[in-house]
Amino acid sequence: MGGIVHDESASGKTVFIEPAEVVMANNRIRELEAEERREVILILTKFSDELRPHVPQLLQAYAFLGVMDFIRAKALLAERFGAIKPVLADCPMIDWGAAVHPLLELSLRKHGRRMSPLDISLDAERRILLISGPNAGGKSVCLKTAGLLQYMLQCGLLVPVHERSRAGLFKSLFIDIGDEQSIEDDLSTYSSHLLNMKQTLRSCDARSLILIDEFGSGTEPLIGAAIAEAILKRFNSRGAYGIITTHYQNLKHFADSTPGVVNGAMLYDRAEMRPLFMLQIGNPGSSFAVEIARKIGLPEEIIKDASEIVGSDYIQSDKYLQDIVRDKRYWETKRRSVHQKEKELDELLEKVQGSTDEIKKSRREILHDAKAEAERLLREANAKIENTIRAIVEAKAEKERTRKARQELADFSKQIETLAAQEQQMRTDREMARIMARQQRRKGAGKKGATKAGAEAVSQPSEQPRSPRQPQFEMGMYVRIVGQQSVGEIMSVNKNCAVVRFGSIKSTVALARLQPAEAPKEEVRKVSFLTSETQENLHNKRLNFKSEIDIRGMRGDEALQAVSFFLDDATVCGVRRLRILHGTGNGILRTLVRQYLSTQPAVRTFHDEHVQFGGAGITVIELE
Repeated sequence: MGGIVHDESASGKTVFIEPAEVVMANNRIRELEAEERREVILILTKFSDELRPHVPQLLQAYAFLGVMDFIRAKALLAERFGAIKPVLADCPMIDWGAAVHPLLELSLRKHGRRMSPLDISLDAERRILLISGPNAGGKSVCLKTAGLLQYMLQCGLLVPVHERSRAGLFKSLFIDIGDEQSIEDDLSTYSSHLLNMKQTLRSCDARSLILIDEFGSGTEPLIGAAIAEAILKRFNSRGAYGIITTHYQNLKHFADSTPGVVNGAMLYDRAEMRPLFMLQIGNPGSSFAVEIARKIGLPEEIIKDASEIVGSDYIQSDKYLQDIVRDKRYWETKRRSVHQKEKELDELLEKVQGSTDEIKKSRREILHDAKAEAERLLREANAKIENTIRAIVEAKAEKERTRKARQELADFSKQIETLAAQEQQMRTDREMARIMARQQRRKGAGKKGATKAGAEAVSQPSEQPRSPRQPQFEMGMYVRIVGQQSVGEIMSVNKNCAVVRFGSIKSTVALARLQPAEAPKEEVRKVSFLTSETQENLHNKRLNFKSEIDIRGMRGDEALQAVSFFLDDATVCGVRRLRILHGTGNGILRTLVRQYLSTQPAVRTFHDEHVQFGGAGITVIELE
């Protein structure tokens, strides 16, 4: 076989040959590839020649495309976080409402959890916020949330806060978070913090935001706390803004007594032994070191020994601080509840005012119609009088016919008066029924019930017999108002009116508006004066009422107040068996609660829960 030898095997028995026939084909392929390459270069050259005059416009379009892509990316990020643009102020400040850490929010959202929003506020009067509270209670999260949102805002990004939030811009941000120790640079934990403090003190001013986590930590607590207080004093004197977390008591006292610095506390539920991740500005927070150690399971003798080492004064002051935070949270909840009730009351007053105006308008319309009806009756009366006079003249003053004509005229006059009173009452009741039906429809009480009630109120007067003579009413008689169903008892009768008792309500009613009625049965005489809205609220309260209350961790007066409200709600909802979870402890709370229960007439008996379900830590109540 003729061809070109390219290689052979190691044994020499195999030779790799390119046959002569294939050589020509490969040469042709190489020529075609070279020709293709020259054609591509030619096309690109011509295309470049055509584009070269438009290079400035293309570069401008390229830059514009980058800007639009950046704006779109920011919009998509804001939509993902639910972010907005807060109101911007001309001065440095922070007023974040319902702020959340965007990265932490995304992480929690993957696991079906939600982050507790934070309300963070810094202004000219309270520039430095000193946050204290339990470990793992959210202090660092609060600090990082404020810093990240401020940095995002100053980078032109929207931030996940409430729409009422306001913010200013800072010239510089100083951050000291985490451990920057370095063997290479010969820096310990504390020396790295001090180096950051040195740079911050050198450059901070009234337009700076300082973020420091665990201020003063990393060295001997006494001197570390003193140096931290001295540095904090310099920050405050320069008018800088900042958010600082700490556990030191001296810094809490400094913030409480120094203008420009304010305490803040991360809340902790002592009853359930869990952090609430909520920031409360105004009071310092407790570290809850003893409670957390007891929850983790540290032996009680170690906790007791540590309490003796630190001293009873410190333990008591920390306990008082916890009580203050808990009481403030309790009254803050009460304040929000009162505010909500006031808002509902204002809305109700507005509705009542609107109904009153509508009733006044309807009253004017009714009086106008009544006046027109009176004029019609007057014309009929005049015609009747003329006919009577004509009859008397034609009878030539015959006594019997004259007396009869006068009697007919008198009867007609009484009949007109009775009909006029009944007609006016019917119009009034009809209009009131129409207004009430419209109000019930607005409240969502249902169109069928309102229409039926209005129809009954309208049709009822027409069923009453139009007797020309008024019945005689006496004390003790049962009557009802014309057009209504409620039956009442006459207590006393005057000349033109009577005092009628409807259930527990006494009312003075004109005799013309009354009609005799049968004595009601005992079960029918029970009249309910509860509105549909009140009945609906009672129904909802019964549905949501829980027959157990937890008062562990409360003070005595607070616990008794909670038990009092609990008994009232149970009485309203008709619940007869209740459980109070007060815990065992020293038995003080249990004794107070049972002394209080023994004074309540509604409580029939109370006793310990079964040992299997809580024993002496729970009191079971049986109501009358």
